[in-house]
Amino acid sequence: MSNLTFSIEVFPPKDSTAVGEIYNTLEQFAALSPDFISVTYGAGGTARGLSAEISGYISGSLAIPGVAHLTCVGATKDNIRDTLADFKARGVKRILALRGDLPEGEASLGDFRHADDLIAFINDFGGFEVYAACYPEGHSESKNFAADVEVAKRKYDMVVTRFVSQLYYDNEDFYRMRDAFAAAGVNAPISAGIMPITNAKQILRIVSLSGSKLPAAITKAVARFEHNAQAFYQAGINYAVSQITDLLSNGAEGIHLYSMNRPKTAEDIYRNIGSLLEGAKE
Repeated sequence: MSNLTFSIEVFPPKDSTAVGEIYNTLEQFAALSPDFISVTYGAGGTARGLSAEISGYISGSLAIPGVAHLTCVGATKDNIRDTLADFKARGVKRILALRGDLPEGEASLGDFRHADDLIAFINDFGGFEVYAACYPEGHSESKNFAADVEVAKRKYDMVVTRFVSQLYYDNEDFYRMRDAFAAAGVNAPISAGIMPITNAKQILRIVSLSGSKLPAAITKAVARFEHNAQAFYQAGINYAVSQITDLLSNGAEGIHLYSMNRPKTAEDIYRNIGSLLEGAKE
């Protein structure tokens, strides 16, 4: 039986008034039959509460495994313990454990310095399957790629059951990471993080936030189609589909779609890869 999964990431609205909209969005994503839907951990108090609520809705009402992101930067053990209790009460059984970025204006890392500290705490709390992040192009704060692999091995030894990669655009980076993980004995499946670039404004934001490098195929599409929104959108969909096709052809064990809460984008991609996913699962 294949470990291959197709999953979608969503983010909670910034305030509770938009909850109805995200539920409608989730219904549309559910029609694509993802193996799980992950929910990012909001930056503010309201959004964080909604993260738990939305993850519980996915797991309960939609009957799809909901994976709740949990960041620990700036948090106390009591904060995390309360959040875990909330997740458990809502029927959430899977967590993507992350350190997160220190909010602007805050100086303290809190009780957890690294994601593996959080993973250990979750394991002690009990009752959750834990996923972790990985970085095909290397973590921005890591001294080198070998250090990234060491961190992944430490997380794997703490019984992390799946890794989800940060977005990237060159599959060779993913394969290099996958091979290095395997050589180090990190045998958990890895979901490749795919974020379609569907408008020119995304480019600067993606590069500034993630530091991802853009292959020539993308930069050429930007130069050729940046003034034609429909053509640029189609080029972005085509690139994502070609990237996923290559991943599936080379034995990737997970496709994780960074949806930006846009069902049409996910639907347009799935329309082109649905049969490939089914074939790869055989």
